[in-house]
Amino acid sequence: MSHATTDRPVAEFGHVEHVPVHFDDLDAMGILHNARYAVLLERALTPYWAERGVAFRGDVRAAPDVFHAVREFTISYQAPVTGVGTVAVHFWLEHFGTSSARYAFEFRSVDGTTVHATGTRSIVRLDPATLRPTAWTEVGRAIAATLLRPAPASA
Repeated sequence: MSHATTDRPVAEFGHVEHVPVHFDDLDAMGILHNARYAVLLERALTPYWAERGVAFRGDVRAAPDVFHAVREFTISYQAPVTGVGTVAVHFWLEHFGTSSARYAFEFRSVDGTTVHATGTRSIVRLDPATLRPTAWTEVGRAIAATLLRPAPASA
């Protein structure tokens, strides 16, 4: 599967990443196992940040913004993903604070017509030495700005 930009649908805000669903992601009924959605979301987020220079390559000091913990993960399932193939994961940031962030996401069919699941993922950047919250870097802030959903225009 190619990760070329031309393979991705354009979103009004945030980003859409196509992620493969493999046979071992399915449950005994042949549908995407509920626990695999968190893994597939991670597989959608990782290339977005990595293509912009923020990736874990064995040294947290080289990319400090990758040292974060998930604080909360919520998901609501609408329609099962059946069988192997590809899903479109649309994600964006609803909030980007001093040391925390909240993503929102949708799992959709590649053609965009079926919403499989929606949810949020909140994270906190941690200091590797103390494991206490710490501020995002300027690099992280600049990349996050590309994912922030614009506020609705007031009438």
